[in-house]
Amino acid sequence: MYLLDGAIRNYAWGSHQELAALRGESVPTHHPEAELWFGAHPGDPAVLADNSGRTLLDVISDNPHKELGNAISQKFSQQLPFLLKILAAEEPLSLQAHPSLSQAQLGYARENAAGIPLDAPHRNYHDDNHKPELIVALTRFEALAGFRTPTRTLDLLDALAVEAMDPYTEMLRAEPDANGIRALMTTLITLPRKQLATLIDAMEDAARRLVAEDSEWSDVAFSFLKLVAEYGVDAGALCALLLNRITLQPGEAIFMGAGVLHAYLHGVGVEIMANSDNVLRGGLTPKHVDVPELMQVLHFEPLENPVLPATKVLRTNAGNVPDGEGVDCYEYHTPVPEFFLSRCRIQPDVTTTLDVEGPFILMVTKGTVTLTQDGESGYLDVPSGHAAWMGDWEQRPRMSTGEEPASVFVARVPRK
Repeated sequence: MYLLDGAIRNYAWGSHQELAALRGESVPTHHPEAELWFGAHPGDPAVLADNSGRTLLDVISDNPHKELGNAISQKFSQQLPFLLKILAAEEPLSLQAHPSLSQAQLGYARENAAGIPLDAPHRNYHDDNHKPELIVALTRFEALAGFRTPTRTLDLLDALAVEAMDPYTEMLRAEPDANGIRALMTTLITLPRKQLATLIDAMEDAARRLVAEDSEWSDVAFSFLKLVAEYGVDAGALCALLLNRITLQPGEAIFMGAGVLHAYLHGVGVEIMANSDNVLRGGLTPKHVDVPELMQVLHFEPLENPVLPATKVLRTNAGNVPDGEGVDCYEYHTPVPEFFLSRCRIQPDVTTTLDVEGPFILMVTKGTVTLTQDGESGYLDVPSGHAAWMGDWEQRPRMSTGEEPASVFVARVPRK
């Protein structure tokens, strides 16, 4: 077992409060802290908390078959296939989508053949992997996720009642399906800047009216106004009006597969994804936006309910409390082979066996848990904002809490 210190990523949209408070450090921080990475990603691997200077990447690279197990090591080229992180969004992230595995492989090969440097700002594909991702809310979490059903989007556009928008609204009314969404999205994202500015001005006035009226679309209108205030004349703000605007409560999740247009707006969540840097942006960012490539990647089928339900785990307890008491665990099932995430809330003074096959990363988001192994004299205290690595070769540990409850997330590779 290794205690891990996460790698802080400082992006402008991050928080000066949330990640530092979760780690028990002083706030506000000097720079915004956007993400806390726990993984073996070469860009910023977690560091062992033993002052050795070694990282989790070093541990796995030194003996991948031992740490990952033979099956996982062979399947994923001797690499941990997922990245676990805590994300704290104070401001909206860019509007984006991720390619499928086949699209990533083709795009990566194509840009390599064209001689585009990996660090070129206009490069789309930085590796040949896909990037499905799951995020579980730790706080109230606001996001845009997938295209809304056309009938509901028409309801929104009718409520806005902007005359300059009418020609575009009629495009969707004529084809209230995926084809209509594609046509409208393509038109909005390619509008000339002068025409775009005029349309956004008119839509701002209508959005302010909806907010003042406290209508059913007030949250959507408020988000649109915030995006315009942050990014100005940006087609991404108009395209955002086509997406589901959702609010997750703590414990609720969304899964973003290939081709799903999305943006995280505000909140703190635990995110797990396949190891990849492939992002196709659709606006709300100063970074490169490749509209033709984005349109090739996007799925335009409506996503009626983006929220992924958690499954309560029926467990056989091996600790000091009766079955079903003291520990509540939930799992998040996704269709990808790279990761599987579960979360547990553990009441004070509880000891239980962590019935999970390795290898895995256990991350604590509240309280402190102590990990011990039968027959071993050592133990590992894992406080909030830290994580532990457990290799495939190690015994399943026992997990206990002190006088305070604890919340943990366990990330592993599914055994399928």
